[in-house]
Amino acid sequence: MIIPSISEARELDRRTIELEPIASIDLMERASMAFSSAFLEQSTRFESILVFCGPGNNGGDGLAIARILTERGLNVDISTVNAEKGSDDFRVNHGRLPSEVKEHRIRTEEDLHTLPDYDCVIDALFGSGLNRAAEGLFQAAIDWINGSSGFVVAVDIPSGMFGDEPNSPTDTIVRADRTYSFQFPKLALLLPQQGSYAGEVQILEIGILRSEIGKISPRYQSFEISDAKKIYKRREVFSHKGSYGHGLLISGSIGKMGAAALSGKAALRSGIGLLSIHSPKVGVPILQESLNEAMVSEDIGEHFLHGVPDLSPYKAIAIGPGIGTSEETTEMFGLFLKKATVPLVIDADALNILAANPEFLDNIPKDSILTPHPGEFRRLVGNWKDDYERLEFQHGLARDLECSILVKGANSTVCTSEGLFYFNSSGNPGMATAGSGDVLTGIILGLLGQGYSPSQSLLLGVFVHGHSGDIAAKDRGYEGLIASDIVENLGLAFKELY
Repeated sequence: MIIPSISEARELDRRTIELEPIASIDLMERASMAFSSAFLEQSTRFESILVFCGPGNNGGDGLAIARILTERGLNVDISTVNAEKGSDDFRVNHGRLPSEVKEHRIRTEEDLHTLPDYDCVIDALFGSGLNRAAEGLFQAAIDWINGSSGFVVAVDIPSGMFGDEPNSPTDTIVRADRTYSFQFPKLALLLPQQGSYAGEVQILEIGILRSEIGKISPRYQSFEISDAKKIYKRREVFSHKGSYGHGLLISGSIGKMGAAALSGKAALRSGIGLLSIHSPKVGVPILQESLNEAMVSEDIGEHFLHGVPDLSPYKAIAIGPGIGTSEETTEMFGLFLKKATVPLVIDADALNILAANPEFLDNIPKDSILTPHPGEFRRLVGNWKDDYERLEFQHGLARDLECSILVKGANSTVCTSEGLFYFNSSGNPGMATAGSGDVLTGIILGLLGQGYSPSQSLLLGVFVHGHSGDIAAKDRGYEGLIASDIVENLGLAFKELY
């Protein structure tokens, strides 16, 4: 699913109106019907609903939604701000309102004080095209919505939020519990600083012409299960373990062998043919006991990694989970990078060593995969002023290293060396738990070993990791989910792709 800029999305609306052809008021009706259907399907039967409408086309959507919900038997009032300045489509939908819909006209801030409380407030003040901060009466209206006790649902995007550029920290934005966005994800909804205002987000199809969508090549895309299915390779009937590669995981140190065990098991559950784990001496008994299917290579170091194993037998190599940042391990990692010839998966403490030793960056093999969480990424590139600058830093590092860079978190973001961004659509808050990143490293290693390209391994790995966490959360809930639950559900996640 593409993530067009706001200007691109407007152009796609215009082309659909022109080429389908369909009147703009009818496209608005289509969007309002989609919103109302989703609202009725997923919402509690609220006793009272207020639709807060601005004078533009987002307010026109709100008026149509109020009419449709009223026709479906709900108790709906509307509140309009500057209705006398309404757009053409706003005025048409205002004229279509049933007589039983009560209208509160907001002309001054004092009018807001007369509004009663409602079980649900639908925010249709501004759409995604806003490019300056809300002020005056509109700012006061947003403050009223945020101060209400009702469940807040945003139409397309929370009012006050810019669609594809950063808001100032002082901007007033609706804090929604749920957002129904039309046709495409909005970039702002996928980034932490602004997306936290949107609550649960659902994208609603409104019939924008697919032939026209295919004509644009946006920088950003959402990676969906349909994309994962296109990458996924079915196993051949006459294959054997050698058909699926031999991978090496360099992992572990005293007190951190659990990271190696989680990562190794995830690689095995992801289908790699053979797996070797290179570990300090202290970890060998632990790994041989917990991972019967893996081979273990013993390092010369007792508690920390000191030496570089023979790398020649391996089709894919991952390094980082639980290795620590000791002086000996740092020296080992620098030598390892000089010897490595295949694309690597670099995670966890290996990233922290890179941050402390930036001269090592020049020796990372082309097409490698770096998988930092935001804290590790900040140590690599420095602080950013907002999420949009973080995206530029991510692109800059991917371009300079000729590698793919993942920044983990909600809507984990992949940037390729070509500067294309993919936001992952799977995963849940329960996956914010110790060891989850180690599992992801193992999944990517397992896919890379089987012959998927580095970019395919990363995109598919991130999706399957999140999807497995979603399956686990259905039984465990968010608080009860731990990293080993993600590993145990990988088979089901891959099965759904098959």
